[in-house]
Amino acid sequence: MASLHPPHLALSRRRLLRGLLAAAAASALPLPGALAQASEPLTRTLPGTGVALPRVGLGSWITFNVGDDPVLLEACTAVMAAFFAAGGRLIDSSPMYGTSQATIGHALKRLGAVERVYAADKVWTLRRDEGPAQIEASRQAWGVPRFDMLQVHNLRGWEGHLETLQAMKAAGEVRHLGITTSHGRRHDEVEHIMRNAPLDSVQLTYNIVDREAESRLLPLARERGIGVIANRPFQRKRLIRRLSGQPLPPWAAEINATTWAQFILKFIISHPAITCAIPATTRVEHVRENLAAAREPLPDEALRRRMADHVRGL
Repeated sequence: MASLHPPHLALSRRRLLRGLLAAAAASALPLPGALAQASEPLTRTLPGTGVALPRVGLGSWITFNVGDDPVLLEACTAVMAAFFAAGGRLIDSSPMYGTSQATIGHALKRLGAVERVYAADKVWTLRRDEGPAQIEASRQAWGVPRFDMLQVHNLRGWEGHLETLQAMKAAGEVRHLGITTSHGRRHDEVEHIMRNAPLDSVQLTYNIVDREAESRLLPLARERGIGVIANRPFQRKRLIRRLSGQPLPPWAAEINATTWAQFILKFIISHPAITCAIPATTRVEHVRENLAAAREPLPDEALRRRMADHVRGL
């Protein structure tokens, strides 16, 4: 993710077609305005904003970087259709993510879902003067009238960009602003910014294994009234692969977790500082599985400790 020009990360057509065919088997891809919706997932209010967001969102790193391939675009559209039908709202992207923004824009237009999405994107350039043009290009790719949230991606040029985003927020050109980091990097700098800058949200890596944020950043977010978006919930599938050969503990039934993905997501979103988690997926059945995790019951603190201890011992 550190490359200035990340390569096109084309996905397996077979894998994406499997997701598309699963969607087609369940129901035809909805026409614009015809997105059926299941029972609402649990939400958490972004502190200080009054905006309630479903506790599971949708990431787009790698998964939506599909170029202009019509089959892959339709597969991603099926994933987004399932996401909205299950009650999802927040979708996260970045100009760093290849063609992911354009893929999201294609699907939003195809589904007539511009009014349903909470659009979260990023600015990703060292130079402050390049930020506005990049943001506008991103907005056009999404096809939204404005972004709900803009974040400084991996703190890149954060001082200048936060000034730009604050001015945009004051002018009503964006609703909320934040910063992001990943892989547990630069937590000292993140803490400094959280203490000294007016932020609505911080995005960071947090899951049942990567828990460094619990020591300082998550308590600070609660203290300062800052929302937290958890990225890399499955360690880009590594965590799921590690656990896949192990049975779920019988007591996972206490929280209605029927898969390891739900077990992990319920651990993440039950932390009182976490606003939502943003798993990425190419498969309709997985996006439904993920959104199903954002429903009662969730673990209490004692059960969260038991869950973490169990995974640590595997």
